[in-house]
Amino acid sequence: MICPMSDKPFTFICGDDDYLVAEKGKEWFAEETKDLADDLSKEVVDGRSGNIAEVEAALNRFRTAVQTLSMFGERKVVWLKDVSFLADSVTGRAQGTLDLLEDLKDFLSGVDPATARVLITAHPVDKRRSFFKWLQKTGAFTALGGGKDTAQSLALLIRDECQKSNCQIERGAAELLIGKVNANTRLLVEEISKLCTFVGRGGGVIDESLVNELVPNFGEADFFEAADAFFSLQLEWTLQALRRHFFTNKDARGLLGSLQSRNRLLIQLRVLLDAGALRLGGRGIAKSDLEAAARTYGQHFGDDPEKSNLNVFSQNPWYLGRLAETARKVPLKRLVDFQIAFTRAFESIIERPNDQEEVCRELAVSCLGK
Repeated sequence: MICPMSDKPFTFICGDDDYLVAEKGKEWFAEETKDLADDLSKEVVDGRSGNIAEVEAALNRFRTAVQTLSMFGERKVVWLKDVSFLADSVTGRAQGTLDLLEDLKDFLSGVDPATARVLITAHPVDKRRSFFKWLQKTGAFTALGGGKDTAQSLALLIRDECQKSNCQIERGAAELLIGKVNANTRLLVEEISKLCTFVGRGGGVIDESLVNELVPNFGEADFFEAADAFFSLQLEWTLQALRRHFFTNKDARGLLGSLQSRNRLLIQLRVLLDAGALRLGGRGIAKSDLEAAARTYGQHFGDDPEKSNLNVFSQNPWYLGRLAETARKVPLKRLVDFQIAFTRAFESIIERPNDQEEVCRELAVSCLGK
């Protein structure tokens, strides 16, 4: 959604994801400049700065752009883009930068939105700073979601992108896509566009099998198709997925690591489900249930806030809901047997490094062929 017209002296958009901030800024700028005939009435000033001198130079260019009249008397539209000096960084904390920002307050307060429309976009930002709080109070303020709500924000982005192409995506496919691109927004948009093109931009439906087929794993994402197949408990699909995996990959360690990581979470989920600490509903695991369980059992996992498959409470509820579908089907003993089998498979590929596909096929048959 584009920021609405406002009588505030400026618009400020911020967030932790540079792509989302830039895209929202583009929407605002396009809307504000669509009726301007004179290119000199619209200016973009680069706000990226690595030191105090560059901060000062960027702010001087920004002031000049706002104060310079357009040739035909139209209102000016100025975008101070990609501001980096509001972050918790050496440059952002420098006294010289803080002094420049104090001076900027008076200038921004005096902007007349009837003659000049001003946009500032920044990422990341230090929300503890007084200047940030002043921007939040004084301007038309938008903060784009992130952190614990990243999955929900990306799910909304997927929905919006699909709507633009008149396509649909199944919930499980959307969750799988987020995992495969490792929650990278730029990659997510590119892959959605590719999937929409494949199904046809006019009512096509994107399902999990299509995401598995067309979207590779990026970065350290552990969303291997073979892992999904294994924990669906379907032997035939698992063997087919293993064949596809080893067509392009020679090393089984990443896949085995993914299997172990998921199984650790499944073991924890199964215990919590059996204890009644978590419930699996139609929309997965409720965030409130997970938080309540964390208050009861979180003390046993230490104080490390980093995401880890050793700590079920460090995971996103939507992902745990996906895994819990398997956890409630598989007895705890069988999950423990899986973990032992994964360890033995690791030992086997060390002994038989040239037979890694065969080792994984033997693992699948021994675990799922019963």
